Amino acid sequence: MITMTIPTVLFGALAAADTKPNDLADLHLSYEPRTEEEIVRIEAVTRPTTDFSGPEPFEMNSAGAATVPARDTSNAFSAPSGNISFQRELDFKVGNGLFRKLWVSSPSSTLASDGLGPLYNARSCQRCHLKDGRGHPPEGEGDGTVSMLMRISIPDTGAAISEIAEYLSTLPDPVYGGQIQDFSVAGHAAEGEIAIAYAEQQILLSGGDTVWLRKPRYGIANPGYGPLHPDIMLSVRVAPQMIGLGLLEAIPVADILALEDPGDADGDGISGRAQIVMSSTYDAPMLGRFGLKAGQPSVWEQSAVAFAGDIGISTTLLPAGYGDCTAAQTACRMAPDGNTDVHDGAEIGDEGLGLVSFYASNLGVPARRDLDAPEVLRGKQIFYETGCISCHRPKFVTHRLPDQPEQSFQLIWPYTDMLLHDMGPGLADNRPEARATGQEWRTPPLWGIGLTDAVSGHTYFLHDGRARSLLEAVLWHGGEAEAQKQQVVNMPEADRDALIRFLESL
Repeated sequence: MITMTIPTVLFGALAAADTKPNDLADLHLSYEPRTEEEIVRIEAVTRPTTDFSGPEPFEMNSAGAATVPARDTSNAFSAPSGNISFQRELDFKVGNGLFRKLWVSSPSSTLASDGLGPLYNARSCQRCHLKDGRGHPPEGEGDGTVSMLMRISIPDTGAAISEIAEYLSTLPDPVYGGQIQDFSVAGHAAEGEIAIAYAEQQILLSGGDTVWLRKPRYGIANPGYGPLHPDIMLSVRVAPQMIGLGLLEAIPVADILALEDPGDADGDGISGRAQIVMSSTYDAPMLGRFGLKAGQPSVWEQSAVAFAGDIGISTTLLPAGYGDCTAAQTACRMAPDGNTDVHDGAEIGDEGLGLVSFYASNLGVPARRDLDAPEVLRGKQIFYETGCISCHRPKFVTHRLPDQPEQSFQLIWPYTDMLLHDMGPGLADNRPEARATGQEWRTPPLWGIGLTDAVSGHTYFLHDGRARSLLEAVLWHGGEAEAQKQQVVNMPEADRDALIRFLESL
């Protein structure tokens, strides 16, 4: 029985044993193969531009026909795909209802909403992804809008020393599992609270400007189930924005793998590589796409893992009614749950999980703003010529998908390569996840990033929200992106301002 919050920590080992990236397939999609003519045309249209005199054709439509009008309001990320049909929009709205549903503990008077916990981080998906946008760290004692969680693991001292040892290097904590749950239902103790302390460090920029970066130090306060493991590894994350997930899922795996350069053969200092995880749905290795370290291969599986780990809700993929409770948490394991035949033996059945996944896959990407403004065009040129597009790849064309018309054959502008990159010790969580090392993160998509403040009411960026502005986020880059960061540090102030202005237009 699978009880881990993050199954790929171990499942990645199975995939790695005899799998190379070129063996991966898009098992989650039913697509039509491209013709040779289409391949040539797509290669031409997705090639990064060298002409910055004006916007490129179709650049305003970040998500192709699925793009939605830009709104400078908190609802900017909550519209359905721009090309969705009336009938499918009804499914989107039902999925939205399930996404917003507040779950209650078992037993209750309803079979539709019980099963919460016994340990959990939130009572609904919407609680972490407020308005489908980014979460944020606490801004002070009693901040009730925090949407941050802590993944944990311990070293696997019995791991084999081999070429795949990286996949076998961690295990869930034997007492606290794979994630710290800071809430619990009545009669159970929460696992603890995330403790944060910040230290400020100064960065001097050209022209005499100064930026202060806040470096976090994390711990677990008030552990509810005994002492913490002496070698526990912590990784704090804030909830990412939800837009465009279905389009990212529809990018052909071959197009992503074509961007790999694990040995830096081209000598540009960038050596991205694919995450490989074992799919619980297909019992086969797949490309990891979702999560901050690309630990899940599909929106469906990402949704199931979030239900189990964050809310304590079981699915047919993760059927344990007690969620992330370990064998050491006996009372939690014995608590009543909401598993029922009405929901396929789980607390949310495949129909419900499918509707939530459909909703998550069809949250529309807003159109670009001000893309023809001179400062934005200058910032775009700087972004490209500085080498930022080595990781933040501008364009892809999705698969032809007969049963997914919203995502089918769209030219999209997500600004990500979907690969893992070493971001240096400054951003390291020092906690491996499947193929990702403790310094590697998946390149996050940048579309919609300029609307973060409008949607979420803040400008906290990076995996744990430490950056308080886009400039701070850029200055945290290291490792493979160290050269690009140094160029930003040393460039004229007007060029830095233009670069940020470009990012704000996405």
